[in-house]
Parts: sequence; C-alpha cells; structure tokens
Amino acid sequence: MLLDPMTPHPFSRFVAILGRGKTKQRHLTYDEALDAMRMILDQQVLPEQIGAFLMLLRLKEEAPEEIAGFAKAARERLDLPDSIPRIDLDWSSYAGKRIQLPWFVLSVMTLVSQGTRVVMHGTEGHTPGRVYTRGVIELLGMPVASSLSEAATQVETRGFTYIPLEVMSPVLRHLIELRPVFGLRSPVHSFARMINPFNAPVMMQGIFHRGFMDIHSGAARVLGQPNAAVFRGEGGEIERRPNKPTQVWTTHGADEPSVETWPALLDDAHQPADAQMEPERLLAVWRGEETDAYAEASITGTLAVALRTMGRAGSMAEAEDAATRMWQARDRAFLGVRR
Repeated sequence: MLLDPMTPHPFSRFVAILGRGKTKQRHLTYDEALDAMRMILDQQVLPEQIGAFLMLLRLKEEAPEEIAGFAKAARERLDLPDSIPRIDLDWSSYAGKRIQLPWFVLSVMTLVSQGTRVVMHGTEGHTPGRVYTRGVIELLGMPVASSLSEAATQVETRGFTYIPLEVMSPVLRHLIELRPVFGLRSPVHSFARMINPFNAPVMMQGIFHRGFMDIHSGAARVLGQPNAAVFRGEGGEIERRPNKPTQVWTTHGADEPSVETWPALLDDAHQPADAQMEPERLLAVWRGEETDAYAEASITGTLAVALRTMGRAGSMAEAEDAATRMWQARDRAFLGVRR
C-alpha cells in the first residue's frame, strides 16, 4: 500500500491518542473505541498500526469504555441468523488450563442437562501446554458450531453450543494468534469474552489478573448487560478455586457493582498441580466412576456463582445448597454420547 507522507492514515489518530506520552495520552472514549475496532475488523488498518495500537493499549491497560466499544464493534460484525434462539447464559472460555483440568465445563453441563440454555465461545492453541475447552467439549459429545446459524440450531436441539472465535470473527482469531509475536496478551483476550453473540441476559466472566475485575464490570455496565459476574478464576477461566476465598463482582444493568467474597470450600489452601491433565477424568467424575474432592468443590462452587448471578438464589449459602443438589441430581448418562 502506497502512503502519502502528507496525508495521515485515518487510523493514525487512534494510535496518537494512546501514544502521546505520559502527560498527553488518554483512554479512548467509547465512540473512539467503537470506530477503531470497526476499522480493524473491516481490515482498513495497516499491520504496523494494529501492532502499535494493541501494545499501547496493553501498556496503558484498557478502560471499561474501550472494552465495551471493542465488544460492541465485534457484535455489529457478527453474521447472525435471522432467528436468534432464547439463551439463558453466555459463558466465555479464552484462557485454557495448565494447572487443573477445566472442571467448570461440568458446572455448565450440569446446567444444560437440567434445562438451561448456554452459549459457550472461545479459542484455543494460542499458548502451548494448555488444555483448551473445545477439545473437552468434543470429548463430552457436545456440539461445536461451524457457523452462527448452526450454533442457533444446536441451542434449539441440544440446549448448548460451543462457538469457536474464528466462526464469530476470523480477524479476531488472527489477532489472538499474534500473542507469540508480541510476547504479551492483547486487549482481544479481554473484549472477546464480552461479545455475547446471542445477547444472553446473563454473562459470566473469568479473568486472571485481579485488577481487571472493575474493568470488566465497568464494561458490562457500559454495554447495558442485564446481569454479569466477573471473578479471578483458576487459570483465568470462569472457575472458582475451591481452596481459596473468591471475590465476585456482579453487575445488573447500569447499577453499581456489588462485591461478595465467597468463602473457601476446602480446608487445605494448597492444591498440587495436576501432573497428568487427562481430560477423560472429567467424564469419570461426571459418571461417578472417580471421586475427587477438589474437582467436585470446583464444579459446585462455580455453579453456585452462576446460579446467584442468574437470580436463582437469594444468598451465597442458598446458591451453594442449590448447586450441590443440582450436581447430585445430574444425569450421569448425559455426557460422552455422540448425537
């Protein structure tokens, strides 16, 4: 592409806002973030500009208005089917697990097996040595969508779908794959979690860094998300660590966030890393063929936070009790069957 040195590129203004130095740089406004991401998704931006833009955002740390604007732009570019199914819960999975298995998947399956409609979306492969959710979903015999139309059909017939990021946005999938090039995560890892493709009224968010809870809660408020919860989950996924207290930030529309600290569920504060990381164990625990106190506490603990966020429990204690009952009543033949 030939550049005219006398005419600034239209995207250069966004890079300039972020890179003017400590005294003059500022956050993008919601509208600026929206316009910037529209240009990126429409492939109107040079690679050099994308690299500078994403890393300046990473250095500064994203603001809620920026995350909300980026997510809104991504939603606008979705190739949605004419008929959107009713969805109860949006669940994102973009981190992958390296220390413990993704037990949160069984929290989701407990909900699905008892009638809750869930859309899960995520990506895989961007960081070596991790167990990613897509492979686990396929192992459990649950559907993975190749288009948003197929995802809608899967929700109607199975009550669940997993949508890979490249199905929602090949551009965003490419940007996430730049992580080894940058050596750092980019804001795409943050706002992709908030795309909520089918506009579910409840959105769960898991993060790795404690300082991002107010950013994600703030972005949910900017987006007008009816119900959202964010907490520092195991490995950055939406998974409660049962051996440690968990602070959960919950928002409902434009209301100020409420913050609750859920107690540890296990007495031992230290949990050794899973040296094997064998996903088949999820099926064994689901079917009752294997007993694992950490796994079951993680499953019911995560499920309890989801139930409270969905308004199905009036207190933390009530949510814990309901989650335990749901787990005990699960259909042990529900998973592992290809349909």
